[in-house]
Amino acid sequence: MKAGRQTTLGARATVCGIGVHSGLPVSLTLHPADAGTGVVFVRLDAQGRPEREIRAHARSVTATELATVLGDDDHGPCVSTIEHVMATLCGLGVDNAIIEIDGPEAPIMDGSAAAFVAAIDQAGIVALPESRRFTKVLKPIRVQKGDSYGELTPYERGFRIDIAIDFAHPLIGRQSIAMEVEPTTFRREVARARTFGFMKDVSKLWSAGYALGASLENTLVVADDRLLNPEGLRYADEFVRHKALDAIGDLALAGAPLLGAYKSVCGGHKLNHAILCALIADPTAWTVVEAKAPRQRGHADVPGLVAPAYRADLS
Repeated sequence: MKAGRQTTLGARATVCGIGVHSGLPVSLTLHPADAGTGVVFVRLDAQGRPEREIRAHARSVTATELATVLGDDDHGPCVSTIEHVMATLCGLGVDNAIIEIDGPEAPIMDGSAAAFVAAIDQAGIVALPESRRFTKVLKPIRVQKGDSYGELTPYERGFRIDIAIDFAHPLIGRQSIAMEVEPTTFRREVARARTFGFMKDVSKLWSAGYALGASLENTLVVADDRLLNPEGLRYADEFVRHKALDAIGDLALAGAPLLGAYKSVCGGHKLNHAILCALIADPTAWTVVEAKAPRQRGHADVPGLVAPAYRADLS
C-alpha cells in the first residue's frame, strides 16, 4: 500500500452484532469505493434496500452523547456509534469505502475495533491510481470546556494523538497515551481497547434509553472497588487507550486524513467533535494537500506534499 495513493477495500466484508445502546441486531457490510468517495454510510430498510445515504463528515454529526451520530436536520439521525468503524478505516489507511448498515447503530462487537480490523484484513486493502488527499492543520486550534480541553496543532509527519484522562476511581486515575496513528501502532496500541462504563450509572443510562445492549461481553464495567469483567484488562491502561480509539474515529470525520497533532485532556466525543468543528470553521487554519512521490508506508509517513489551489470541502 502506497502512502501517496488513495486506497479502498479489495472486496466486501460483513460484520454482524448488536448495538450497544439500542440492543438491536445489526449487520454492517464494508464495500470497495472509487477514489474521491471518502466514507459513505448507506442505511438499508427492512427489505435490504437503500433508504438513506450520508457521508462520514463532521458536518453530518447530529449528536455526541455517549456516541457519535450521523444524520441531518431534515430526517434526523441516520446511523449511530460509528467511531470504532471510522477509527479502523483511519488507523489502517483506508480512504474510500461504502458502508451498508441495516439498523440504527453500528454493532459494538466486543467493545473494541478488533472485529472491524479483522473484516478489513479479510477484504484486503488496495491502492488506487489517484493521489491521497490530506486535511493539513496550519495553525493551533484549541477548545476548552471546563477542565477539559482539546487542541490541534500543525504536524508535518502525519497524524499524532496525545490523550490524557483523569477519573476519580482507584482502577483508573490518571492515564495517558501518545502515538503516531499508522497501521502498525493502531493494531498494537489501541485496536483491542474496549469501551467502559461505571456500574453506578447503569440505571440512569437504561432509563434514558442508552446501554440497552451493554454487557460484560462488550463493555468494561467498573464497580466501586473492582472491575466486574472476569477476564480482566487487555492493557494495564485500557481505559485511556479506548479514549484514544474514540478520538481517532471522531477525528476521521475531517473529510480526509489529518496532517496534524491532537492533544486531548479529559475529553470525549463532544470535545473531539467541537475541536474538529472549530478547525473547519476557520478557513485560515487548514487546507487540503495531495501526496506525491508515493512509497511503502501508511498515513503517518507522508512523502512530499503539494498544496493544490483550493480549500477542502471534500463532499
